[in-house]
Amino acid sequence: MDKLTGIGTGTMSGITSNSMRMLEKSVDYLWAKQAAHLDNISNAETPGYKVKTVSFEKRFENQLRAAERHGHTRARTRAAIENARWTVDEDDEVTRMDDNGVNVLEQSLEAVRTAYQMQYTLQAINNDFTTLGRAING
Repeated sequence: MDKLTGIGTGTMSGITSNSMRMLEKSVDYLWAKQAAHLDNISNAETPGYKVKTVSFEKRFENQLRAAERHGHTRARTRAAIENARWTVDEDDEVTRMDDNGVNVLEQSLEAVRTAYQMQYTLQAINNDFTTLGRAING
């Protein structure tokens, strides 16, 4: 039984599918990544501020590959998705005399890139719900 939905994992609906959970994890990660970019930009003039970076993709990919090596099943894939976590790290690279490592242009570009990624991810979720709605309504 899935703790969140009460639906057995053997009969997952489109709402609780592994694909939908991956999209949810992606939105969570992108939200954290966007917050880090905006925090970096807002602290561009703070002496000693260390740039924050959020990482997720490589770790998530490794967890999915490990699940696949142990026999690719929905349950193992679901476990890998559920256990995937993003992390926030501080970059020690210093580019200025005041020990602040923020490059505002770079952070601004990454914030825009992250916004586009969020838009595409939310569009994919919307498309899944639209398809589900059509299936329900006939």
